Amino acid sequence: MTVSKTIIILVSMLAVFSIFQTVTLAAPEIPIPTIGLDMQPAETPQDVALSLQILFLLTILSLAPAILIMTTSFTRIIIVLSFIRNALATQQTPPNQVLIGLALFLTLFVMSPVIADINEHAYRPYMEERIGFEEAVERAMLPLRNFMLRQTRQKDLALFVGLSGVEGMQDISGVQNRALIPAFIISELKTAFQMGFLLFVPFLVIDMVVASTLMSMGMMMLPPIMVSLPFKILLFIMVDGWNLIVQSLVTGFR
Repeated sequence: MTVSKTIIILVSMLAVFSIFQTVTLAAPEIPIPTIGLDMQPAETPQDVALSLQILFLLTILSLAPAILIMTTSFTRIIIVLSFIRNALATQQTPPNQVLIGLALFLTLFVMSPVIADINEHAYRPYMEERIGFEEAVERAMLPLRNFMLRQTRQKDLALFVGLSGVEGMQDISGVQNRALIPAFIISELKTAFQMGFLLFVPFLVIDMVVASTLMSMGMMMLPPIMVSLPFKILLFIMVDGWNLIVQSLVTGFR
């Protein structure tokens, strides 16, 4: 860099700095707010109960993503969507944000009867102060438990009931949540992997046909994935793959 260019750069930097300083001095002072948290000792039992309810609510909010994933249809849906992307071998197409957004909206669609039941029999009576907090939680868990029981395999449920040490259970409605939730999760995982295997089969056949064709033609250096990818996308479009997948996912929960 020449001396003249260096001088020009320094002069330009000094000019910009002087303009910035002038604008800063001329601008009015903007007050910066302070954020504080006032904590006082509880003086009545009602204050203690209110504090415990607020702490419990904050804990539930922090665990909300895990509750959404593990006790709804989200687990099966997102795994199946990930399987179809891997089967197509389209790398990051659709991107993760699109798959997660689609899975969330499908979960909302599938769980809408459960959400409506919870809103009608638990949330609204509690907000109208017709029932207490404990009764509202029990009412909210009832439709969610019924949904999980319908999707849980008897073998998985018996596994966790046996591991929990409960013997002589006659009614399935008496299964505790600590046994029902993990049984529901592994049942959803197994169902999702079964659907993923069935999705892989037709695309695997295309890969094998393309690879054997290229080897017979002596085109060893051409990656089979580059040739099979358009055929897999064409097959997926011709059978209206997204429609079939979404239909299979939604009807599987009915």
